[in-house]
Amino acid sequence: MKNKTIAAWLAFLGGPLGLHRFYLHGLGDMLGWLLPLPTALGVYGIQRVQQLGQDDQLSWLLIPLLGFTIAGCALRAILYGLMPPEKWNARFNPQGAPDAAPGRTNWFTVFAIAAALMIGTAVLMASIAYSFQHYFEYQIEEARKISQ
Repeated sequence: MKNKTIAAWLAFLGGPLGLHRFYLHGLGDMLGWLLPLPTALGVYGIQRVQQLGQDDQLSWLLIPLLGFTIAGCALRAILYGLMPPEKWNARFNPQGAPDAAPGRTNWFTVFAIAAALMIGTAVLMASIAYSFQHYFEYQIEEARKISQ
């Protein structure tokens, strides 16, 4: 029986590594194996900024991948937590009763939803701001080169 609370916490805390996918769909889940790729690329982007500085254009593309992956997994945690027990059990526990305990929402599920909402929103907004800031700085610098 797959527990909704465990799935929500795994999506929130270990989602960028695909842990929630492995819990729900098994080790044969292809998306679970693909999720660490943008996570690793984003971490590599952070390392590039630390080594090469803020002007590294490749890091401008890589860092938001990490942020969007974290935000997407937080959204998945929210969706898992808000799924009605009947729908949860029908999808992930088809052998059990529609109102079986693993699909029910409890306070730990609510805490997972709240944490995912707060952290996921903050990471998403930071990723968008980082992307736009560097994009517009690049555009201004290119315009200066053209005007000279």
